[in-house]
Amino acid sequence: MTAEAPLAPALSYGRLIPVTVHFDDLDALGLLHNARYPLLVERAWTELWQDKGVRFEGDWAAAGDACNAVKEFRIGYEAPVTRPGGYAVHLWLDRLGTTGLTYGFRFCSADGTVTYARGSRVLVRLDAATLRPAPWSEEFRAAGRELLRPDA
Repeated sequence: MTAEAPLAPALSYGRLIPVTVHFDDLDALGLLHNARYPLLVERAWTELWQDKGVRFEGDWAAAGDACNAVKEFRIGYEAPVTRPGGYAVHLWLDRLGTTGLTYGFRFCSADGTVTYARGSRVLVRLDAATLRPAPWSEEFRAAGRELLRPDA
C-alpha cells in the first residue's frame, strides 16, 4: 500500500507526544498492527498526565484522578504505518465534564503533519472504594482546561 496520508492542520491546540514504533509492532504484512495504535496512544496519554503530576503508583486509594476507567474507545485508520521509527500522538480534550472527559487523538508523523489514524476515548473518574463516578479534582480540571480544543 502506498496511500498518501492526509496532511494535518498546524498544531494550534493540545500536545504532541513522541512515540516509537518498533519492528515487532508491525504485522506479517509490515504494517503497524491495529492493536498497537491504542497501546501507543495510551502510553502518550500516560506521559502527558505524568508530566502534569497525575500518576498511578500502585495504590488506587491514593491515585486520585488517575483512578479512572475507559468507557468508550473509537479509532479510524487513514493511512498505513509501514516503518519502525519516530512518530507522535497529538492529544487534546474535546469535553471536560464533572466526572468524565472525552479526548481526541491523532497518530501522526513526528512533526504532526501527516495523520495515520484518529479517534477519541471517553474516561470516567472513579471513586476507588465504590468504583462509582467521582468528580475530577480542581487541579486536574485546571490542567485539563489547557488541553481543550478551542472549538470544543
